[in-house]
Amino acid sequence: MEQIKKLLKDSAKARWTALMIVSFVMFAAYLASDVYSPLKTLLEEDNAWTSTEYGYFGAAQSVFNVFLGMLIFSGLLLDKKGIRLTGNLGCILMVAGFALKYYAVTSIPSDAGNVSFLSMTMKKQVLWASLGFAVFGTGCEMAGISISKAIVKWFSGKELALAMAVQLSIARLGSGVALIFSPMISERLHNVTTTVGIGLVFLIIGMLGFFVYCLQDRKLDRQLKQQRLEEGKEEEASFSLKDVKSIISNPGFWLISLLCLIFYASVSPFFKFTSDLMVNKFNDVTPFYSGIFPSLIPFGCILFSPLFGAVYDKYGKGTLLMIIGALAITVVHVVFGLPGIHSIWIAVALLLLLGLGYAMLPAALWPSLAKIMPQKQYGTSIALAFFIQNIGLMLVPMAIGWVLDKFCLLSTFSGGTVSYPDNIKYDYTLPQIIFAGMGVIAIILAFALRRLDRKKRYGLDEGKKKRD
Repeated sequence: MEQIKKLLKDSAKARWTALMIVSFVMFAAYLASDVYSPLKTLLEEDNAWTSTEYGYFGAAQSVFNVFLGMLIFSGLLLDKKGIRLTGNLGCILMVAGFALKYYAVTSIPSDAGNVSFLSMTMKKQVLWASLGFAVFGTGCEMAGISISKAIVKWFSGKELALAMAVQLSIARLGSGVALIFSPMISERLHNVTTTVGIGLVFLIIGMLGFFVYCLQDRKLDRQLKQQRLEEGKEEEASFSLKDVKSIISNPGFWLISLLCLIFYASVSPFFKFTSDLMVNKFNDVTPFYSGIFPSLIPFGCILFSPLFGAVYDKYGKGTLLMIIGALAITVVHVVFGLPGIHSIWIAVALLLLLGLGYAMLPAALWPSLAKIMPQKQYGTSIALAFFIQNIGLMLVPMAIGWVLDKFCLLSTFSGGTVSYPDNIKYDYTLPQIIFAGMGVIAIILAFALRRLDRKKRYGLDEGKKKRD
């Protein structure tokens, strides 16, 4: 029998091609996720949404993942049944959920009346759009953890941190595109529905792209199986529910997960309110151009994530990168909350700094999880981490929307019959204090992880250069 000397993943061209394909899937997912993020002002004008309803809508993306435990199910499915099944199911759910969201904003009038759901009262349009966003969110996280495990599978022992950082950069390019062009298209066409349709088209293309990736993944699996047979190795032990106990008893897993929860809750929900913050705090910013400002955050990630990933691969310093990243976002939120800050250029500098921190910490966070957990447990590990993360991504937008309506509304509005900003004005000082407080907690957690790493010797601060 001819021995396989070179696996498909040993070819730089093959593994980087696989990375580009799955990265486009996440580009489409992030674009779809953030396509409404800069439209809060326009939704208040044209669809008569309130800040509280917008908060419900923003939180909906994580509802099923948290309350129905879909992320935990996704992780177990991933480790038991593999990347292809889980990833394909995730892509299909993303398309289906976003199609429901598109139906809600195109076919249900904003004045169709209110409905009560789980003690919350909201417009019928908001309810169905939120339901679609919840289904989309389930598929998005399912596809996301599948793609993360795929990268570990193809790049272990090679450029793992760099590959993860490149995937993050491409995904966040989707956020940047959505944040810039979504308000421009909506303002020009005088509706917020076209942008949803564009997001749906990209998701369908991404789903087809993942089907193509599966052909490569199946070929690699055949090679790996044949290699084990030729080398006389036993079949790799299958993941079992006993591994869950091993995961949740690992202190490194918990510090990574809590840091993930706090860090992302202080940044990702901020996306959904940044455009409105800019319009309310800076007099020269109009809704048409407001999406440019939050787009600076993902574009900072696009530039710097590969750099920090390469640094992590070569030199390590993972916990140091996390500490500096958490410190950067804390400084940004504190300065944005200061009442005397009204210069657009200061805002631009702060958002670029936030993008730097948003690139630095995740570039070290996810490869560190891969170092702490065995590969057969990685799918469930990252799913549990995402589950914990989604608690913050669900609660924080709801809390910020409620805080804005309850404590920060400086003037009233009467739905979609008035012109912004004459009757709608918010003071964002209190929300920024909340975000800054989470940043401080992230710094503390990063220091705790640094201390644990030195005790347990996970190797989070060791790079290839030190190992060599």
